[in-house]
Amino acid sequence: MKDMLHPEVQMILDLLIEKNIPSMETLDPPEARKAYLERGPNVQPPPPEVGEVLNLRAICPDGSIPLRLYRPLGDNGKQTLPVLVWFHGGGWVIGDLDTHDCLCRELANRSGCCVISVDYRLGPEHKFPAAVDDAFNSVKWIAANARELRIDPKRLAVGGDSAGGNLAAVVSILARDERAPEIAHQILVYPVTDLHRGHPSQKTNGEGYVLTGAMLDYFYSHYLLEPSDKKDWRASPLLANDLTGLPPALVLTAGFDPLRDEGAAYAVALTKAGNETTYVCFERQIHGFITMGKVFHDASPAISLCTGELRRRFFS
Repeated sequence: MKDMLHPEVQMILDLLIEKNIPSMETLDPPEARKAYLERGPNVQPPPPEVGEVLNLRAICPDGSIPLRLYRPLGDNGKQTLPVLVWFHGGGWVIGDLDTHDCLCRELANRSGCCVISVDYRLGPEHKFPAAVDDAFNSVKWIAANARELRIDPKRLAVGGDSAGGNLAAVVSILARDERAPEIAHQILVYPVTDLHRGHPSQKTNGEGYVLTGAMLDYFYSHYLLEPSDKKDWRASPLLANDLTGLPPALVLTAGFDPLRDEGAAYAVALTKAGNETTYVCFERQIHGFITMGKVFHDASPAISLCTGELRRRFFS
């Protein structure tokens, strides 16, 4: 299997060893957040110009949640656009609006949609389910303020990478259960779906491919209030009793990712529950590749898959 690893990935793995770059779990959360942000320009392409960027705040029961709104290049500011609400990755511990700024710009420009990125609260300062609450409350606020934001609440999608993919999946279930807001599509990029870490790829890919088992333990321990929280479907959506009646989904995974098998299992579970689900695995890639377009050419087609689905859903 290792022979399938993309040469670009192997080059980066070798460079990390050569430069003795510390792994995230060796840093305390503030240091890890700083390192994640500072390493971004080394692997991310220059952020493309977009039509408009606005920093906003969603006013919610637990306080205000920072948001960043992107309108695509060429938008005249008067159109009512479909919207993708994006939840960034980072194990619910690291990541913010800036670490995923380039990706959100790409998503907006290529899809023709408005993209709104959510800066949900992070652990360990804010334990589970704070991130879930912020994610769902932000989507409800966005839908309720659609007119002012110049977006169409009937063409609202949610998406995210890694921990953000987990939040997008959970928000889709919550919205179904509460019958609002109406979510038209979900994009889940190498999502966390089962915090028990029992799937085979956790062992086969748990060392040597940047995201390790030790790093997952670090993230999960900082996120969860109690170890038993991993049984809660809001932390592990694969364990939800009912996955029927959910929005159509695109699920992307990476072949050398410890999260690969739980992402695939969630796609299968969605399909078995009667939901329209597309599953694509980038067999030669590792976790995090979609934000690393400066060094991994596979990032661009992965983004195009996501934005192509949005265009097909919202503009055809």
